[in-house]
Amino acid sequence: KRRNECPPHLRAIAEGAYRNMLQNKKDNAMLITGESGAGKTENTKKVITYLAMVATGAGGAAKKDTKKVSLEDQIVATNPILESYGNAKTARNDNSSRFGKFIRIHFTSSGKLCGCDIVSYLLEKSRITEQQEVERSYHIFYQLLQPYGDGIGSGMKAKCCLSNDIYDYAYVSGGKTTVASIDDNEELEYTEDAFQVLGFSDQEKFDCYKLTSAVMTYGG
Repeated sequence: KRRNECPPHLRAIAEGAYRNMLQNKKDNAMLITGESGAGKTENTKKVITYLAMVATGAGGAAKKDTKKVSLEDQIVATNPILESYGNAKTARNDNSSRFGKFIRIHFTSSGKLCGCDIVSYLLEKSRITEQQEVERSYHIFYQLLQPYGDGIGSGMKAKCCLSNDIYDYAYVSGGKTTVASIDDNEELEYTEDAFQVLGFSDQEKFDCYKLTSAVMTYGG
């Protein structure tokens, strides 16, 4: 690093990649890597949010339909669901991504956001049935028992045939069942809102919840 050079800034790097893409008419890639707890998950969310923001009005100020959920909102809304089903507490990080993901964001020739696809891989499946003493399984298992769920449909626990006690489910109670830095009740609200923004029907959403509760129940 040169003597008076500023340290890298997350949004400046994202902006540079976006501008290079527009000027050179070529794809640009960003690799976000580091050890557990380094901030990969949080930085990825910030990059996606930033790109969605700067690309929203590109190519002219189109009139926004307030009744229709925007594409940028949908892209940002993928995060709560991916984190609920793929992030967990480890010994070093309370919100550690236990999977990898490749995110491809599509733009028009004028730089306007037009699509996104996400490929996830290497999900740590062993965590679903067993955790170390200081660790926890995926956040969604603990969200399903939260009070906020009582107001979802006829009630989350009733709909998914779950009890009020996480210790009734051996698969997900082998380690920590709460995390001081995470409000599971609030996170369930974010997950629920994300399903709505992404356009899941009630049937599709509850199919996800029911399958998740079934995995918990298999543990006896």
